[in-house]
Amino acid sequence: MFIARWIIEARFGHKDAALALCKKWNEEVGQRVGMKPSSSRALSGSIGTGESRIEFETAFETLAALEKSWADMAKVAAHAKFAKELEQHIVSGTNRWEILRVVEN
Repeated sequence: MFIARWIIEARFGHKDAALALCKKWNEEVGQRVGMKPSSSRALSGSIGTGESRIEFETAFETLAALEKSWADMAKVAAHAKFAKELEQHIVSGTNRWEILRVVEN
């Protein structure tokens, strides 16, 4: 299993707007491309990281499933619209993906 983590930094005073747009994206795009609410969560900076940090995590059984999700995402018109709307609320150049492998104990 893999965890895909998308990380962004909200501009000062824009975190609530960024989170609201991301929630809308999850409903309109994320769920259509395999990012199920039961295996996803949103996180916000609190202690030991900047308060402007926003992370979204989604679990995928395989890397192939993640890659399919990304390929499908590129085909959804609402995704491109979301990116343009979100741009004004985040610090340019801070968005990135981290992919982690779940290690069973």
